[in-house]
Amino acid sequence: MEIGMALPHYGKNASTQAIGYVAQAADEMGLGSLWVFERLLRVTVPVQMGWGAPAPMADYYATVYDPIETLTYAAAKTRKIKLGTSIIDALFHAPVILGRRYATLDHFSGGRVIAGLGQGAIEQEFRTANVPTKRKGAGFGEFIAALRAVWGPDPVHFEGRFYEIAESEIGPKPVQAGGPPIIVASNTPPSLERSAQIADGINPFFFNRDQFQQMLIGYRGMVKAAGRDPKQQIIVVRANSRVTLEPIMEQRPPLSGSIDQIADDLRFLQSLEVDHAFFDMNGAPTSIDDQLRYMEQLQKVVQA
Repeated sequence: MEIGMALPHYGKNASTQAIGYVAQAADEMGLGSLWVFERLLRVTVPVQMGWGAPAPMADYYATVYDPIETLTYAAAKTRKIKLGTSIIDALFHAPVILGRRYATLDHFSGGRVIAGLGQGAIEQEFRTANVPTKRKGAGFGEFIAALRAVWGPDPVHFEGRFYEIAESEIGPKPVQAGGPPIIVASNTPPSLERSAQIADGINPFFFNRDQFQQMLIGYRGMVKAAGRDPKQQIIVVRANSRVTLEPIMEQRPPLSGSIDQIADDLRFLQSLEVDHAFFDMNGAPTSIDDQLRYMEQLQKVVQA
């Protein structure tokens, strides 16, 4: 299993200097990946974000560097480390435009891109992007089909219910054959079922051990039922982590707590043949140097 970390492209640590510093340090450390996400807005009233009641958005969403541009900058600063989006809200984009941006990044990085996609969750962002929320579901599946067409051989031609691409030549094609691997933010049965049919893997959260293990068993069964090979699917776990000097004794979110506690969680993920886990500590009051120090310690765990 490989591990990675989120770039400081949002919140109080966000700056071009910080992004370049972390990118170079992570690459030199031998980490597996660097990650960014997309946020269009920090809405100033309580919003519905997936689960639970509407709540105020965190202050750190007020400034979020664009994901593709941030990874392009990181690509110029690094040599080996993979560059991933976790996630870009696909429905806010046109497949041709996003496909060309990913392909261009794949060239600048020498084929190191992982395309993490989601559907979006905040109603105000859908309205801002001028996209109806009813496009979620079938529209998301069609978006991925159109994206793969953009990355495929010329002439490209696509006709669907939501998207259309006139027969044309679209370049550059990605460095990676067939395009970057597409992983989908999936945590519910419908999203897992969809991902099993159209994606190259999933990008779930890790809420608790029993739930996560059952989710993986179910997902791999869905992949097999779709006539695909579960062993070819990429499992990338996202951890919005808080690392503490002392163990957390109360109820603890997995992949948070002391280094020893997180190390035990990583060993559990390894036992489930998870491919990758990455840590986003930018939402917690953790300095960049401390983040890198923690990542160095966790890198030794997965290499042991």
